[in-house]
Amino acid sequence: MTCDSPSKNTGFLRAHRVRAAGVACVVVTAALLTGCGQDSGSTSASTQTSEAARAVPEATTSPSPTGSDSASPGRMTEDQQERKDLISATKVTYDKAVTTAEGEVKGGKLVDLELMTAKDAADEDESPSPSPTGSPSPTGSPSPTGSAAAGAPQWVATVAAKTGTKHKVHIDAVSGKVLSSSEDSDQSTSDKAKTAKRITQAKQTPQQAAKAATAKQQGTVTALDLDDDDQGALVWKTDVVTKDWKKTTFDIDASNGSVTHQETDND
Repeated sequence: MTCDSPSKNTGFLRAHRVRAAGVACVVVTAALLTGCGQDSGSTSASTQTSEAARAVPEATTSPSPTGSDSASPGRMTEDQQERKDLISATKVTYDKAVTTAEGEVKGGKLVDLELMTAKDAADEDESPSPSPTGSPSPTGSPSPTGSAAAGAPQWVATVAAKTGTKHKVHIDAVSGKVLSSSEDSDQSTSDKAKTAKRITQAKQTPQQAAKAATAKQQGTVTALDLDDDDQGALVWKTDVVTKDWKKTTFDIDASNGSVTHQETDND
């Protein structure tokens, strides 16, 4: 009896150890499977995060529609752009226009001159109405589109006879040809007398006034007007457009050629 009891106990302990080892194996296997699953998921998530990180800088570095490249042309105002277009298309300088205009009126003196578009010239004075196509001359328009543009340049001059009678003269600013010349019928006797007095008092020619203005500010002369200033002094109001397409108006004393006032239009 003493020999049978140990044998039974030994068998029981061996079976218990086998079952314990089996359970441990199952636990280890489950842990390994779980770990593999987590690693796989972690790798996938890491890949997605990396791709998203690369996508963000690409989206934020795309150029804005209002970037600096498109802002540069916007620095020029509408008035400056109009001056640039008008002056760039003009071939006849102010001094040639003065000589041509005064040649249309015997003994006449220029009292006003301005560079403007054909449309503005037609709006200001109905007498030189443009042709149906809008072309101011047989040479055609300098417009890039080839159309007889309303923006074609003209010199519009007012020339006064010794009696003070004014004549309006339109000159093609590309070819230099006279487009029209007509007497201003809307003048009173007092107006004529006032104009006659002014051209007698003016000792400075329009060319001299223009030179005095450009000596102060280099640029293109676009207008000359014999008129009284705020103090009642007779002056040549002279417009000069600079390289930045801004316009400065000078008051040039019509008796001695000195600059009495200047004002810049920054628009």
